[in-house]
Amino acid sequence: MAAETQSTGSAPRTQYAYDEWMDTRGVPVHRGFFVPDCRTAELAWWEERKCNAAFIQLEGQQGVSETRITEIKPGETQPPYKMSINEVVYVLSGRGVTNVWTDNEGDARSFEWEDRALYMVPAGYQRQFVNMQGDKPARLLHYSHLPVAMSIVPDPDFFLNNPYQPPAGAFSRHQDFYSEAKFVGSGEGLFWHASRAYWYGNFFPDMQAWDKLGQQQGRGGSKSVTIQFAGSEMTCHMSVFQPRTYKPAHRHGPGRAIVIPGGEGFSLMWEEGKERVIVPWHEGSMFVPPNKWFHQHFNLAGDPARYLALHPMMQFHGHDEKVVDRANNQIEFAHEDPWIREYFESELAKRGLTSLMPDEAYKNPDYVFKAA
Repeated sequence: MAAETQSTGSAPRTQYAYDEWMDTRGVPVHRGFFVPDCRTAELAWWEERKCNAAFIQLEGQQGVSETRITEIKPGETQPPYKMSINEVVYVLSGRGVTNVWTDNEGDARSFEWEDRALYMVPAGYQRQFVNMQGDKPARLLHYSHLPVAMSIVPDPDFFLNNPYQPPAGAFSRHQDFYSEAKFVGSGEGLFWHASRAYWYGNFFPDMQAWDKLGQQQGRGGSKSVTIQFAGSEMTCHMSVFQPRTYKPAHRHGPGRAIVIPGGEGFSLMWEEGKERVIVPWHEGSMFVPPNKWFHQHFNLAGDPARYLALHPMMQFHGHDEKVVDRANNQIEFAHEDPWIREYFESELAKRGLTSLMPDEAYKNPDYVFKAA
């Protein structure tokens, strides 16, 4: 049963409606600036969902985005549940099947997933998760915009026990929504990325292996892919950057959950003029840059590193990936605090490695990295 929330007519509200609901679920809530490894983070039994689970609410996502972990026991099938908003799922570990359906004929779909798969379940659909492995649990990371939704309608039942379902074929008209993703050229579709090509679909089998990337010259020579989930405004992007290099500091709006599909390194996050937070990461780590905090990502390994950023609603994106905003929202290497370069090189030295950053990048703010 959903928890009651404060009546706006009886007392002043002291929490977001979502926070109030989350805090009464009886499972851990991971707070702070990062989760070292979502694959091993503490969970507890969530009676409503009949599984072990935890919520993640890091600095920078309060009131904007939801993340939570659910664990499916070996060989088990979870009871189905429905949400009245779209939900993105990232497979932290395991192999299984997801069944999605409505009562409409022809709406049912089933698909298999393995480690690091990424997909969306549309609003109004039942979803059921099955662990196909009999010897180990499976862990899923769920991401949604439920905090914003509950600020508009502060009743959990409206989103978690709503009998409404989409009309037959509401999502399949966009494409068979678990078929292979398709490439969309620049200037088509997603208006806030009108100048950037992206991939459109609802199932991406392995974000560590995904190799359909475009050069991102303005971000230290990294490569990236932008994804729009079919039939929705939900988006994400993944950036891949080369061994023993790092990206320039940049900032944007709140609520962007970053999870690591592969690599080893660290990120720095700081509010302008204040002390930096150091976030170590490897596969399974998660962190959220707070609103308008600069943040910067560093690869400490001999292989490319990648991070997957699950986006909040477009209204919260702030100034981020646009070249016209770089003067205010990106710090070029030539203008950064020299301590950053020194710290990066000292961390590499602990591993017997040296930096592969081109020296010219520290001298010329207009330096263009060569394509990797």
